[in-house]
Amino acid sequence: MGNFRLFCWALLMGLLGSLVPVVEGLGVNWGTMASHKLPPRTVVQMLIDNEIKKVKLFDADQSTMGALAGTGIEVMVAIPNDQLLAMNSYDRAKEWVRQNVTRYNFNGGVNIKYVAVGNEPFLSTYNGSFLNVTYPALVNIQNALNEAKVGDSIKATVPSNADVYYSPASNPVPSAGVFRSDISPLMTQIVEFLAKNNAPFTVNIYPFISLYLSSDFPFNYAFFNGGATPVVDNGVQYTNVFDANFDTCVAALNSVGHGDMTIIVGEVGWPTDGDKNANIANAYRFYNGLMPRIVAETGTPRRPGEIEMYLFGLLDEDLKSIDPGNFERHWGIFRYDGTPKFALDISGQGQSRMPVPARDVRYLPNQWCILNPNANDLSKLGDNIDYACRFSDCTALMYGSSCNSLDANGNASYAFNMYFQVNNQNQLSCGFQGLATVTTQNISQGGCLFPIQIVSATPLRRSSPGALAIAIMFVVSMFTMLI
Repeated sequence: MGNFRLFCWALLMGLLGSLVPVVEGLGVNWGTMASHKLPPRTVVQMLIDNEIKKVKLFDADQSTMGALAGTGIEVMVAIPNDQLLAMNSYDRAKEWVRQNVTRYNFNGGVNIKYVAVGNEPFLSTYNGSFLNVTYPALVNIQNALNEAKVGDSIKATVPSNADVYYSPASNPVPSAGVFRSDISPLMTQIVEFLAKNNAPFTVNIYPFISLYLSSDFPFNYAFFNGGATPVVDNGVQYTNVFDANFDTCVAALNSVGHGDMTIIVGEVGWPTDGDKNANIANAYRFYNGLMPRIVAETGTPRRPGEIEMYLFGLLDEDLKSIDPGNFERHWGIFRYDGTPKFALDISGQGQSRMPVPARDVRYLPNQWCILNPNANDLSKLGDNIDYACRFSDCTALMYGSSCNSLDANGNASYAFNMYFQVNNQNQLSCGFQGLATVTTQNISQGGCLFPIQIVSATPLRRSSPGALAIAIMFVVSMFTMLI
């Protein structure tokens, strides 16, 4: 009996030890610019299953908020850029806070921690569209939160692209960081208001973009696991661009008198398709270098310690604009259907494993639209491929992407199938002037996947215990009986 008691105790300790430690500083971005969205409750269950305790949204959609209610997950809700002008009215700002924040502020409600006022509103590509409306919106939203007596726990912030600061060419080191000259007075106003309200500065940092924008950028400097020639700044060595970028932000804040301000990394990640450097191998290398740093609270040379970060992103989004690049639709750790792309060391303890996929996802029938092998007149094939790709996602066909090696027939089949799937496999969407036909044979080739679109996921019952929980309860009960 004594040996059996020891066995039960060892089994219990083994089960408890197999639980993945919670990474306190880790969150994810949940974007929804997809033609076929997973139901919000399915996505929330994915967060729970993967021990992700923080999520950053790009709006405050009611169905999303309803799914998050009662979970305890920390939430950053958002006001889209096109609503910033409306928030310049204090009455409208108060109404937004009432509808999207205080409405959920009850026991068992949504654990809102931040309000994102816009998203990268000062990008140079916006040509100054939001320069005059962002700061008044920030002020009104935070004041409305304060008036609603939730401002002590819920802070407004402005997620900014890393191009709001830079190191001058005359001294290109992190410690020389300053805010961009054309927006320096505005950024000073924003930083001072954030400091007054004890709110964080939020910045999005993308090492991949540094690599994408410059063919001269040292490849290994985009990652965390060595191999790059260090940048030396007053005796401090920077071996990766993330640390250098973050500390440039610290220096820029210091230049306006707030070098100790809390900084949140609102977006950081690596895409898996749409460019020669956007692939699963590089994403695996990037994330599995980043995760141990988050867990160990390594920080950066100028800011050691915990840094709150939100990975970008959770799911692929096939409706995102590809103006910045074809990779924009492939930032997800998970594919469009909630299947994980690669193993992730989410514990940060050298234990890479596949994340838990979405549960109970339903798909359309196993059929694909392909180039008709009996088609005789191919004179209009190019026009039809262009049409299919104009109204679906063909970014995987582009240079350096996962399906770039297909032949001409394969390109046509891929384009036709993407259009067919985005239109819910409507038979009329697989015509293309007689050039296409439906098949039940999956013609995916190697890493080039011909997807089947999702329908929806069945409702989940979070109250049902998982297999591990049941096993633990069983062992605990057996051990208790033996004591």
